[in-house]
Amino acid sequence: MVKKNERTRKRAANNKTTTSFRISDELWAVLQPLLPVHVNRHRFGGGRPRKPDRVCADGIFYVLRTGCQWKALDETGICPGSTAHDRFQEWVEAGVFLRLWQAGVEHFDELKGIEWDWMSMDGAMTKGPLGGEKNRPQSH
Repeated sequence: MVKKNERTRKRAANNKTTTSFRISDELWAVLQPLLPVHVNRHRFGGGRPRKPDRVCADGIFYVLRTGCQWKALDETGICPGSTAHDRFQEWVEAGVFLRLWQAGVEHFDELKGIEWDWMSMDGAMTKGPLGGEKNRPQSH
């Protein structure tokens, strides 16, 4: 008997929709060393087997690239949305994405070069559109 919303046939091994969103081996080689080591906190050392980090990274980057909701991952077959979201929060807290961004900037600097002397943190080259005297009357 088929339950409501249950698939009647297996999903194809190569899902054309999600395959193009898998992270490359080159990106994984940079990301993997930045990931925190998982410590099993189950009181008996068991528990449900943990989803591989690579699978969760595929799910996280799928959400980041498509803008879909976390729970929409359930239908893609990449990994459960709640698992990917939990891993995302764990990695954000561990500073993984900040270090990944820093590694990307360093790599780009090696490839193309960044003119650090010319960089500015924040600024504008034009006058503010609502600038003017400090105590001028407000327009209504």
